[in-house]
Amino acid sequence: MRELSAAYFERANQVIPGGVNSPVRAFKSVGGNPVFIQSAKGAYLHDVDGNSYIDLIGSWGPMLFGQAHPVIEEAVREALADGFSFGAPSLKEVQIAEKIVSMVPSMEKVRLVNSGTEATMAAIRLARAYTKRDKIIKFEGCYHGHGDSFLIAAGSGVATLGTPDSPGVTVSTAKDTLIAVYNDLQALELLFQANPGHVAAVILEPVVGNMGLVIPIDGYLAGVQQLCQAYGALLIFDEVMTGFRLSASGYQGICGINPDLTTFGKIIGGGLPVGAYGGKADIMNMIAPAGPVYQAGTLSGNPLATSAGLAMLNLITSDLDVYTRLENKGQALATAIRAQINKYGIKGHVNQIGSMFTLFFTDVKVENFADAKTSNTQLFGKYFKGMLDQGIYLPPSQFESWFLSDAIGDLELTKIIEASDLSLRAISA
Repeated sequence: MRELSAAYFERANQVIPGGVNSPVRAFKSVGGNPVFIQSAKGAYLHDVDGNSYIDLIGSWGPMLFGQAHPVIEEAVREALADGFSFGAPSLKEVQIAEKIVSMVPSMEKVRLVNSGTEATMAAIRLARAYTKRDKIIKFEGCYHGHGDSFLIAAGSGVATLGTPDSPGVTVSTAKDTLIAVYNDLQALELLFQANPGHVAAVILEPVVGNMGLVIPIDGYLAGVQQLCQAYGALLIFDEVMTGFRLSASGYQGICGINPDLTTFGKIIGGGLPVGAYGGKADIMNMIAPAGPVYQAGTLSGNPLATSAGLAMLNLITSDLDVYTRLENKGQALATAIRAQINKYGIKGHVNQIGSMFTLFFTDVKVENFADAKTSNTQLFGKYFKGMLDQGIYLPPSQFESWFLSDAIGDLELTKIIEASDLSLRAISA
């Protein structure tokens, strides 16, 4: 039973639009009321009604080592004793910037901000200033935050709610955002050819997590980089989800491509609100006060967030085997669920890389947003409810990646697989 969650949601609806502070939390695509969380530790979320769930959201990515890791918790406690926010420089800002630059080969300088959305907004402003061009290319189904330029054919919560474009985004803004099809180099080149000398940047999730998990086909990202170089546009990797989750240098460390700019999100805050963008020094030196491109934030480099983030990044570099462990867990889950959908004759397709995972309820191989949209969202809703009732907390949307954490052990993995089997059996009955 989740009676308190239902009561709190009723209260929330009186004072918060839709009762939630981020749309995908609302359970609109899966039915029912959202679960109100009381606490989280390790592999588990605990709700206000006393129920516990194995956590496959991980605060949408940053909880690589699980919830409330004691090393990160202690770092926050120590920082708390020195104050909450300074509005002035602190050493931790320098230390975390040095750490990020040391871990990511493409980044020579980095600017801290407060969220992934801020990071992507600043990155495209910088790209436009650097290239003296106006247009950007994004990909259908890729979500880069709620900045006006990105809410055109966006994925994630926008896809979940069935609103591919948002009211309030002006026509003049929309005309400067060009839409390509992910994993289709020809579609991208045609956009460049149709807009000669006008494209400032191409921004994409190198591995997409916001239409569900979609993995680049072999050679695709290298082809994107070659087109950017040929047409004089900057390449921006949005690694808000994949940064430090798939490797210690992000997905770019796996694919061997150095983008011109990269954006990161909450993982560099250990789960606290933070973001960053960075890249080549000559580009980053255009940011004020070094250059003319203005971007600012009172809470940027907040001492609590930077302390937690530095602890997180130090955990990663001291335990690089975490990625092997997570890959093994991801593969085990993928193998088991593929066998289950075959056993029960359910149309399903599993995408998995490292600790990121999606079960699409479609028999189409999912390589772009059009493929993802062939999914049966009603079936996903039934599957979601079945998993939730058995204590497994999935993202409440077909169009979101699941995230495994290192805190998930053999016991939790077995429970996830068993719950999936029961849920898929119920769907097939």
